[in-house]
Amino acid sequence: MSHPPPGEPERPPSPYEQPGQPSGLPQWGQQPEQQQWGQQPDQPQWGQQPEQQQWGQRPQEHQQWAQQPAYPPQGPYGQYGPPPGGGGGPNTMAILSLVFAFVFAPAGIVLGHLAKRQIRRTGEDGDQLATWGLILSYVFTAIGLLACCGWIALAVWANSDGGGTYN
Repeated sequence: MSHPPPGEPERPPSPYEQPGQPSGLPQWGQQPEQQQWGQQPDQPQWGQQPEQQQWGQRPQEHQQWAQQPAYPPQGPYGQYGPPPGGGGGPNTMAILSLVFAFVFAPAGIVLGHLAKRQIRRTGEDGDQLATWGLILSYVFTAIGLLACCGWIALAVWANSDGGGTYN
């Protein structure tokens, strides 16, 4: 590396130029090449033909940039569906079965049975949730049916007058 004349600060190397290659810029203490106004360097004058290239080829100075980097080989794709051994969380229908046991128990019964079948087929977690959803749904459905039957019986008993008519 050449050192600048005494009294001038040392210029750090440019990260954009390769070592040992001219950058096209004047060095310290040199005059730039004279160019006509508006003319780019390495371009032909007006009326001159540029260097002929084959169709589809890039100019020589850009050949190193035309190559794309090689990508690493891609690994095998995974299997579809839940990961083996559960791990994907409990079955959604099992959770809904437990929730609907308190909201609308007949829907909890249907969801509980669907969840049990799906858990047997896929091996997901949530079998115990589905079981508790079924138990609570059946209990609340039975209590609801007993309450409705009792209310109907009470209404019938209150309207009965003992078989006689009042005058």
